[in-house]
Amino acid sequence: MAGLLNGQLKFMTNYFKVIGISSSSDGFLDQVAILQAIKTIPVEMTRKITPVKDLIAVLKLFRIFKREQPFIVHTHTPKAGTLGMLAARLAGVPNRLHTIAGLPLVEATGFKRALLNFVEKITYACATKIYPNSYGLQEIILENKFTTKSKLKVIGNGSSNGIDTSYYDTKLISESEKLKLKEKLEIAPNDFVFVFAGRLVTDKGINELIRAFVNINDEFNNTKLLLLGPYETAIDPLSDTTLEIIKQHKNIITTGWVDDIRPFFAISNALAFPSYREGFPNVVLQAGAMKLPCIATDINGCNEIIINNENGIIIPVKNTKALFDSMKAMYMLPKKVQRQMGERSRKTIVSKFEQQFVWEAILKEYETL
Repeated sequence: MAGLLNGQLKFMTNYFKVIGISSSSDGFLDQVAILQAIKTIPVEMTRKITPVKDLIAVLKLFRIFKREQPFIVHTHTPKAGTLGMLAARLAGVPNRLHTIAGLPLVEATGFKRALLNFVEKITYACATKIYPNSYGLQEIILENKFTTKSKLKVIGNGSSNGIDTSYYDTKLISESEKLKLKEKLEIAPNDFVFVFAGRLVTDKGINELIRAFVNINDEFNNTKLLLLGPYETAIDPLSDTTLEIIKQHKNIITTGWVDDIRPFFAISNALAFPSYREGFPNVVLQAGAMKLPCIATDINGCNEIIINNENGIIIPVKNTKALFDSMKAMYMLPKKVQRQMGERSRKTIVSKFEQQFVWEAILKEYETL
């Protein structure tokens, strides 16, 4: 919750009494309560389909809503949306709002897809308003007939929380800090660094990224691939071949989870983000604010931030050759053109997705209820 809506909850306390509900572990919710200056309540909600646990969560949420009598319940993430909207409707909450920040069902097939479609329709039926966080996502929802157009609205220019461009700013990372990080990661001064940030899973396009990078590195041995993020072996794991290449390749660098990605972006030359599906990707916003040109797939969210050959390159989904070609094209660009792409990236983020702008747009929506 703190990562997804960082700062937004505290901003809203200037206008509303805010209560945050989420799964909790290791005192995380206590930290959120302090940092966001809100009351928090833990309710266990699993990421998988767990009927018994899900029913228990609905009952707990129902009791909380009956006790607190909220004017608005606003949910985020698929599981919290389904359970929260169902409980809020049963409890008679007048304004039941759900933000869609991605549709995992897009990559599902067969029975799993049918089940996820059904669950999605239940969520939308229980909500009074649905907020896709990108225009492309809104189109997918309408194409699948999950709900009517009258229930849908994209707030601002998209994004669930915007981005703090005063925080994601290359000026805050000193040359000495960059030099130390490069030395630590064994990145040479003339190396060209492609960076990916996110979960290392199949639907983020990591299998394709690794294959493309191996080919790039065969041609240009001063290239490095920096992977920022954790593996998820239980859900959507990478292929064994990919895992072995990552482990063995001397020019692929993994960091696991990092608390602050800014220094890593500051030593990189381009973001490679070949995801299969997104809502509105924060990573692309963050990289753009840090003046990185981005290689991203032609999916909703990404193609609303990246303008092809202006502030990055748009490529087809699941296309290793297109990814290789775009990485090679980015590498071959003159340094001046790369810098211009990066400058345009930041300008786009500042003008359309600044955090304060997004918060105020959400506040205006609340005030219309």
